[in-house]
Amino acid sequence: MPPQKNMFVLLPPSEGKAEGGTPRTKWSPSQGTFGKALGPTRRLIAATLAAQDGGSAALLGVSGKHLERAQAANSSLAGSATLSACERYTGVVWGHLDLPTLTAAQRNFACNHIVVLSGLLGAVLGADPTPDYKLKMSARLAVENTAVQTLSKLWRESVSTAINNFCAGHIVVDVLPQDHRGIFLPSQVQLQGYISIDLVTKSNGKAGGHDAKAAKGLLVRHLFSTTKNLHSTDQILDRIASFSHPQFKVVTKVN
Repeated sequence: MPPQKNMFVLLPPSEGKAEGGTPRTKWSPSQGTFGKALGPTRRLIAATLAAQDGGSAALLGVSGKHLERAQAANSSLAGSATLSACERYTGVVWGHLDLPTLTAAQRNFACNHIVVLSGLLGAVLGADPTPDYKLKMSARLAVENTAVQTLSKLWRESVSTAINNFCAGHIVVDVLPQDHRGIFLPSQVQLQGYISIDLVTKSNGKAGGHDAKAAKGLLVRHLFSTTKNLHSTDQILDRIASFSHPQFKVVTKVN
């Protein structure tokens, strides 16, 4: 019998993050599922941030106490305490995904099948150790001898290769916002399937924007809260079709 196909979901990180970490954990750039492939670039970014005292207000896009916290976290990333990515991110999408209220089996499956695209980490599995940090994919940074460029451009090739290799033979469901979607270039050769998801308003069919974040979280929760195994594109599409929201409708594209 051929191996069963699994579903992997691509999610963005969040501006909101839980502080601190699990005692006696120490973050290293080489940790986690993508550590070997992405660790060298992670290390360069972390070193660049440390050399800049965590980054300027212009780089990080925050001020006041938020800037102080971000700079403190960014300036001491190596060896800092970690949480899993599923615990670290606390923004709107993640709050409505509400992983803690899934069953233990559903939560474990979700955290091992969510891949987050991150300005610092490139890509990180939901179950993998993640430090507290502040760095958008849109941030412009000169890393080592490279010219100043957005982190999305810096990461595009290596992140695409890493995710395609990890998800080879499986199905990727892309729930990323537009500003993150161009970072991952799916391989039609390696992936069994690729489904991109957008939410548009029922009233006029326009992109949902910020208000759609909560609905996206609910949709991803819907995907992971089923008791049925989703091993094919058709099964995943059927599950998506069974999701309903009073304000938004789901638009899917299959490659």
